Amino acid sequence: MTYTVLPPDEMIEDGVITLPLSKSISTRALVLDALSGIYHSPDDPGVARCDDTRVIIDALEKVRNAPAGSPVTVDLGASGAAIRFLTALFAVTPGTDVVLTGCERLCERPMKPLVDGLRQCGAMIEYKGAEGFAPLHVKGVGLPGGDITIDSTLSSQFISALLMVAPAMTTGLRLHLEGEPVSLPYIIMTVEMMRQRGVEVEREPLLITVPSSSYVPFVQPAEGDWSAAAFWFEVCALSAGWITITNLSEASLQGDRAAAEYFGCLGVTLSTEDVDEGVQLCPSPEVYGRLDLDLSDNPDLAPALAVTCCLIGVPFKFTGLQTLSSKECDRLAAICEEMDKVGRIVEKIRDFGLEWDGRTHPVGSVPEFSSHGDHRIAMALAPVAVFVPGIKIEGAECVSKSYPDYWKALESIGFRIIDGDGDMAAENNSADGEVE
Repeated sequence: MTYTVLPPDEMIEDGVITLPLSKSISTRALVLDALSGIYHSPDDPGVARCDDTRVIIDALEKVRNAPAGSPVTVDLGASGAAIRFLTALFAVTPGTDVVLTGCERLCERPMKPLVDGLRQCGAMIEYKGAEGFAPLHVKGVGLPGGDITIDSTLSSQFISALLMVAPAMTTGLRLHLEGEPVSLPYIIMTVEMMRQRGVEVEREPLLITVPSSSYVPFVQPAEGDWSAAAFWFEVCALSAGWITITNLSEASLQGDRAAAEYFGCLGVTLSTEDVDEGVQLCPSPEVYGRLDLDLSDNPDLAPALAVTCCLIGVPFKFTGLQTLSSKECDRLAAICEEMDKVGRIVEKIRDFGLEWDGRTHPVGSVPEFSSHGDHRIAMALAPVAVFVPGIKIEGAECVSKSYPDYWKALESIGFRIIDGDGDMAAENNSADGEVE
């Protein structure tokens, strides 16, 4: 689906946004609760409504109800979190017999470090296609666990997956991290959620020890998604508008709360004054002349930050982005390609960064952007309409992966979103807003 995006006719003075619940917290909670024998439905008010949670809930139900004696095949779509977390969960669940697969892009995303780690713990996992990638055939058995090493430079999801199932292992797990961990806040989030459920995890810089134990039930507090909040910081920075986010907490487990600090360098301040609940994003004249960041802990913030810098004229250099080439698309290449359409010459720094030195070139037409099938690319591009009214975004429906109501939310603060047939998107995007 292609959407045309037009900016608000007037200044955004009282925009109010309620974010989706945290996807990263919800996906972990679904797995941790399943290990406690607790299962959720798609309409559970404490679970984020998005593609990633939907496929996990559906997979758990399908495997639980599968007849004994033959493997059940589960299609996980584009969800990297789902295939990594469920591979570990099903591997440690005796009697499970499941083939995990997904879309073409998902089957190109790396799985080898996780599979190797689980095999070292005693897991029975086979590749159904290319070595190191899905589809995977997982047979659940009781795992002894032990002392293993994993490359921690590729994805924090591998580490989180192993940690969450470690208490179910006979001897627990001593997990040695090889290399500087990427997206460390997500590992810390996993550890804290395990502790909330009664497991005494010991974390050192490059060693995490989990005893054999059992989880106790825990009602996870609902949190708005800080990764999704980044796109509203972007809207504020580009429009100089005032936006209240009703369910965002500064005291959050989520590492992407760093968005407040980073966008503070780009003309956005976060305030809790005169706000009953949540926070208010306020425009500020304080804008850095250049922004250099190591985003190793927060790579998902890169699309929103890069687009913002390009449009307000702030040269930047972002490093620590080596994980972005294996997301829903190669985000580094996608950002360079799409920013070229607005005349900004952004360059990749090998496979780990992005840089823009301020160079531009003329543009002769209104951009027709590609989402590259990536929710974060689509959401980062939409606010460009503030500068270039009438931009088009192809593949706009991909936001359902993390933020199904994103287009409706933009319309609620004055943007106009028109689908390919010329209709207002709010009247026709039920598939986007009701994916659960």
